[in-house]
Amino acid sequence: MPDNKNTVAEIKQRIDSDVSIRLATFDQYRSLLFSIAYRMLGSVADAEDMLQEAFIRWQQSREQVIDSPRAFLVTIISRLCINHLQSARVKREEYVGQWLPEPIVTDAASDPFGIIKVDESLSMAFLVLLERLTPIERAVFLLREVFEYEYSEIAAVLAQSEVNCRQILRRARQHVSAMRPRFKVPEQKRDDLLKLFLEAIGTGEMSGLIDLLADDVVLHSDGGGKAIAVPNEVHGAGNVARGIFGGLKRLVPSTLVRKLAYINGGPGLVNYLDGKPHSVLTIDVANGRICAIYIVTNPEKLAHLPPLQMN
Repeated sequence: MPDNKNTVAEIKQRIDSDVSIRLATFDQYRSLLFSIAYRMLGSVADAEDMLQEAFIRWQQSREQVIDSPRAFLVTIISRLCINHLQSARVKREEYVGQWLPEPIVTDAASDPFGIIKVDESLSMAFLVLLERLTPIERAVFLLREVFEYEYSEIAAVLAQSEVNCRQILRRARQHVSAMRPRFKVPEQKRDDLLKLFLEAIGTGEMSGLIDLLADDVVLHSDGGGKAIAVPNEVHGAGNVARGIFGGLKRLVPSTLVRKLAYINGGPGLVNYLDGKPHSVLTIDVANGRICAIYIVTNPEKLAHLPPLQMN
């Protein structure tokens, strides 16, 4: 007669082992999944929610025969993000003021979100550009252009034909090609321009600030109706300089603590008030001048940033 106690213990051991293996497998691809989700959604909080939902579905798939866990998980996260974007479109349209992605600190010393690729596709400029695309266009574009998936793989992930995926990618490229940078700006040049920009603001030198800005520079700011921000884009060097000196500068508390940091792969600044993130600023550079400035003050979009660490 079999020992029921041993049988139950063996079953429990097998279940525990299976759970551990599946958890380890998911953790193996967590950074890739977050990397896709964040670029799709432009939101740390939403990307983490999608990862949580993907993990639940991964756990529920124990009875399925899965040849490639990586392909299975990428399929889950991509479809979840597409569905989320489709449902969030109305919220984006009702958003107060400009909408910018949630900034991520990408200093080499830390990688809190496990982003596997820090490149142009992580920049504020690029993520804002992706807002021009439909959810399915964004998925195809990212999987092909950023993560270098084959058309056959993309077709399987999105339940589309390869022909459709090629057509979708062609449309997506047309939407974004004119806005993409044509050459890579040296890192040191970007760092130097940010420091000169901050010095010009600190000294109040209007002409010095204008000299740093491209003629067609654009100022973007996102307060989400919960913090001070310019409600619309500001265009042109003179207008941007006046906007900074005449508007934002007067409204920024003098007690802010500034910390230089890399934001979404580019030079930036995290401002702290009472030890908590108050605002984030980053720039985009072209032809040796600042061509875009991004300022995020919406506290909900800064909640994931760590508090001020005093040296």
